[in-house]
Amino acid sequence: MDKLKSVLSGEEARRDDRTVLETVNEASTLGWTTRIKGFVACFVVGGACTLLGVCLLFLPRIGLTLFIVFYTFGNICALGSTMFLMGPLKQLKRMCDKTRALATAIMITCLVLTLCAAFWVCFVSRYSLSYIPCVREAIMRMLAVCMR
Repeated sequence: MDKLKSVLSGEEARRDDRTVLETVNEASTLGWTTRIKGFVACFVVGGACTLLGVCLLFLPRIGLTLFIVFYTFGNICALGSTMFLMGPLKQLKRMCDKTRALATAIMITCLVLTLCAAFWVCFVSRYSLSYIPCVREAIMRMLAVCMR
């Protein structure tokens, strides 16, 4: 466990000649147990959101949109959970390494396109319903009744 802790925190690669900025940064960081708790909590929330999104996929009409939103949020939480282990700056630097840059770009592009697809489905549905007379007013009344 100590070896994993030293590798993930970067202590293994540090030298004795630390700058003032590195010393201040080290003093203001989270403790190891807090990092593990944050990682587990964020990872569980991400997994739960992803699972909830998959379950909501089968709802009629709005299921696809809810799936996309929850699935994307779950992936972002799971990705954010790894930032607890090594810190946000180190995580971002490692994500942008030459060996991971393409995978990072593809992953972020897919997350953005997934959210765009959710909004596109909502807007196309509303646009399509606007061609049927009195449907927009009926939907607005139905939503008003449901909100009471």
